[in-house]
Amino acid sequence: MVDAMTYGFMVLLPCDVVADKGAFSWNWKIPDPVTKNHPRAPLSFHTPGQLAGSPFANPGQAALKFNSFWTIEVEDGWSLFATHPVNRDDLPFRLVTGLVDCDRFSDGGINFPAVWTEPEFSGVLPKGTPIAQCFAVPRAAPQLEYEVFDEKRQAAYTQTVADVLSTPGVYRKRFRARRGRSTSE
Repeated sequence: MVDAMTYGFMVLLPCDVVADKGAFSWNWKIPDPVTKNHPRAPLSFHTPGQLAGSPFANPGQAALKFNSFWTIEVEDGWSLFATHPVNRDDLPFRLVTGLVDCDRFSDGGINFPAVWTEPEFSGVLPKGTPIAQCFAVPRAAPQLEYEVFDEKRQAAYTQTVADVLSTPGVYRKRFRARRGRSTSE
C-alpha cells in the first residue's frame, strides 16, 4: 500500500483553497507571471461537456480543473498517466484519470480535471494537498505471453502460495523491491 501511495510523483495544491458548499476561494499572493496566459488561480472549471459520456458526467455540473504551475516532460515514446492520489478516498474530489503525451506536450502546464464529490463540504484544502498522482508509462503496449504452467512453474506457484499463506510478511521480506520517493512541490 505504501509503495503504491509513493510511486511516481504527486502534483500538490499550491495554496490553501477554501470550499463552502461548492463555492471556492483562495488568498494567494502569486507574483505576476513572466509568461503570457499562465494561470493565476489554483483551480478553474471545465464545461459540463468535457465529461459528457463518462461515468463522471452530471448534467449541469461543471468539472473542476486543477491548474498546473509546472511543465512536465518525459522521454520520447512515453506518456504521463495522471490519476487520483492512490488510496486517498478522504479527499472531497475525484480526479479524472487520463493520459497526456508529455514527450510532445511539455511546453505548457497540464490541467487536471476532477469532480467535486461532496457538495455539502465546507472547509479548507490546505496547501500541499495531493491533487494528482502521476506515472510515466510507455506508449507502446507491452508484448504479453500466455502459457500453460509446466511442472516447474506449478511447483513454484504451489510453494510460493503456501509460504504466503503460512507466514506473515513473506511478500515484504522475500519479494518486495524497495522504491525511492519523488515528490513535486
